[in-house]
Amino acid sequence: MSENLPPCPECSSAYTYEMGALLVCPECGHEWSPAAGGGGSEGEDGAGRTVRDAVGNVLADGDTVTVVKTLKVKGSPTGIKAGTKVRNIRLVDGTDGHDIDCKVDGFGAMQLKSSVVKKA
Repeated sequence: MSENLPPCPECSSAYTYEMGALLVCPECGHEWSPAAGGGGSEGEDGAGRTVRDAVGNVLADGDTVTVVKTLKVKGSPTGIKAGTKVRNIRLVDGTDGHDIDCKVDGFGAMQLKSSVVKKA
């Protein structure tokens, strides 16, 4: 625990640590970019563009979203059903419009399009 790391902007925990380019809070699981000042650029990814969900809400790193339509998953007999909650998303500059990096329960890590999710 370094003295120069800022406290978590979500829960004010002093036990933050670095993981790559992000700061992480072990108590609440919140992740943020130190350059963003703890969430000062809500809804913007690294390129400075705003990422919006299927209904127009601005998304930010760490948000919880709900899948709005059933998605087919390659290599899986069942897909991700509509209404599935995905917690702690990370906005990325992905390929083919896949701009959300997340872990889906039962499927693991994957990328989703913001057009198929709704902010919870």
